[in-house]
Amino acid sequence: MYGYSGKILHIDLTTRKSWTERKPEEWYKIYIGGVSMAARLLWENIKPGCDPLSPDNPICIANGMFAGTPVPVGGKYGLASKSPLTGFIGDSLSGSWFPVALKRSGWDAIVIHGASAEWVNVFIDDDRVMFRDARKLVGLNTYETEEAIREELLDDQVRSATIGPGGEKLVRFANVTNDGRQAGRTGHGAVWGSKKLKAVSVRGTRGVVVADPDTLMKLSFDITQQAQGPYTVKYRVLGTATNVLNMNKLGLLPTRNFQQGVFEMAEQVSGEYMEEHHKVKKIACAQCPIACEQVSAAKQGLYAGAMTGIEYECLFANGPNLGIGDMNAVIKLIEIADRGGVDAMSQGVTISWAMESFERGVFKKEDFKCKKYPEGFEPNFGNAEAAVTLAEMIRDREGIGDLLAEGTRIASRRVDAERGTESYKWAMHIKGLECPGYDARGLKTFSVGLAAGTRGGCHNRSAAYDPDIQGEVNRFTIDETRGKVAADTEEYAAVYDTLPLCKFIRRCFTGKADRAGAWPTIAKLINATTGWNFGYEDVDLIGVRAHTIKKAFNIREGWTRADDHLPYRWHHDPMKEGASAGHVVTEEELEYLKDLYYAAKGWTKEGLIPKAKLIELGMEDVAEAIGV
Repeated sequence: MYGYSGKILHIDLTTRKSWTERKPEEWYKIYIGGVSMAARLLWENIKPGCDPLSPDNPICIANGMFAGTPVPVGGKYGLASKSPLTGFIGDSLSGSWFPVALKRSGWDAIVIHGASAEWVNVFIDDDRVMFRDARKLVGLNTYETEEAIREELLDDQVRSATIGPGGEKLVRFANVTNDGRQAGRTGHGAVWGSKKLKAVSVRGTRGVVVADPDTLMKLSFDITQQAQGPYTVKYRVLGTATNVLNMNKLGLLPTRNFQQGVFEMAEQVSGEYMEEHHKVKKIACAQCPIACEQVSAAKQGLYAGAMTGIEYECLFANGPNLGIGDMNAVIKLIEIADRGGVDAMSQGVTISWAMESFERGVFKKEDFKCKKYPEGFEPNFGNAEAAVTLAEMIRDREGIGDLLAEGTRIASRRVDAERGTESYKWAMHIKGLECPGYDARGLKTFSVGLAAGTRGGCHNRSAAYDPDIQGEVNRFTIDETRGKVAADTEEYAAVYDTLPLCKFIRRCFTGKADRAGAWPTIAKLINATTGWNFGYEDVDLIGVRAHTIKKAFNIREGWTRADDHLPYRWHHDPMKEGASAGHVVTEEELEYLKDLYYAAKGWTKEGLIPKAKLIELGMEDVAEAIGV
């Protein structure tokens, strides 16, 4: 095959053995790569119903079709396991040099089984698999781990995916880091920690063979030129942090645990302010001509010297949503997450739940005792020092950090059961995954995209906020079209997550972020890489199949219609100020939207997948397992 090796590497941490699996070309045409292939491998190799932190939960890493080729933003991989945060599919993406090294080593995917008795670094050196003692790496942060491995192997071309102290301590929203990028959300770092897997390191020395290199080079050059033009300027200049002021203007910027949609100090934590006062440099992933990551530093005060890359989602969660308007403190909070190997979004939203719980009297000062503050402290909104302390306590599972490391769903349920409180009413999660930085009370189409998302509360897997924000629909109302709009944007996003390509390239085909603009060129990229004959409809099917296998996984794990929900606050508590004030998504509206969405997907009223649809998609074995 062109573009693939046809080989999948299986590694058993318990027995310390490895073996090769070969898949037919038709299998690759269905699952392609990225999150789709990773999810399919998870489906095939997991023990259904297992505890996510047990040896029966495999780690599935699937490379992208375009990794190691000239295709812009094609250096990405997918990662899938059963999520310890949600109990459903945990699928993530990351990029840069790790997937390029994996591609050059000759493997399309890796499945890691079992659990190690001691901390281990799995080193894949082309065809060889070595199990290296990683006990001396324990306690190192994610960046330190990568550097230590390169120094130990005396090769700066070795690329590693690692966990930090958060993953070692099984923080349920710990992530996996490679090349300074994160495979975030859903708790992959905790899965790795449960297996005593500190890192996967790769050295690849082979070339990548494609079917039509001349055409692929020409297509890639044209896209690269477009990516240096007006369609990516917001990402190149300010990065995603430009969204702070935009969301604030629309009344959608989550503030003080989503109690408000506008933040009075938004200017001080905006992308514009960050660019002027905190910018260090801009960084691009491997194969990326955009360079969206804004590396920023705290330059004064308690946190001077803290430095990390800043994205909107991490910024909202650790800034406005905590009532913090000091950019120096925000940078410090995100640095703690990135170095500690903890998801910065879930970190911020979980801390905001704790802050509101304190202000409502659920927690007292003495609940927040720690080594630093043996008498406890008062984590009011806006208290940056308290937020930083809580982030460190979560990473280390110290004191109340042990509870908060479980995430908002488990933490709120546990507290309410023990204290007879109702903190679930301000626990901002969907399926256990903390919500992203767009308030769904003012985005009715996006509300069903979030509620029905297989991953939980995720803005990356559903792009349904786009038609709401762009004014293609009335974001405050619902009508019979919204189910199809939500379904279509979800499958559109799944195409990018499967190839995978960074979605920031989506306007660089024709200037429009739609199928008509992108699909013809994407089909040409696929064909030039593989020698296949993909057409417009085949590209559509990539997204349909990717989403379907993830949905099927959830159904087999016990999903029901009731799991497609929104936080209590979005149903019952309208915001009092800003452009989205006065709106909620009623429970009746959500049920109606779910009906429309399931119908648009071709599912039953209960959200189950008919056998005939699965068979039509080439998933006959899945149809036998969960089809109705």
